[in-house]
Amino acid sequence: MKAALVFAGSGPIVILTSYPSLSDPGFLRTLKAHGVSKFIAYELPLETVAARYGGHFQVVMNDARDSDDLRVLDVNGERAFRLFRFSELGPAIMHDEEQLEGRTETTA
Repeated sequence: MKAALVFAGSGPIVILTSYPSLSDPGFLRTLKAHGVSKFIAYELPLETVAARYGGHFQVVMNDARDSDDLRVLDVNGERAFRLFRFSELGPAIMHDEEQLEGRTETTA
């Protein structure tokens, strides 16, 4: 399982995903299905996320209604941004789907 701080048009969110990377085509399709086709994401240490969110982390992990591939841990952008230091963020993954050309571009 991976955790990430994702900056999209609606602001920062914290997600959990079982995809192997934040640039995985399945992950990109899943985010697009949720209306997110342009974002900047930073992987977070899973242990740090679990410690910062405490019981809420376990509730989200055990929620059978969420799919295994993507779980939203926090939609409160102010809290999500405040909880993590820049030094705790992994490298930026930037994704911007180019709709006119029908291709997907991801950079690390």
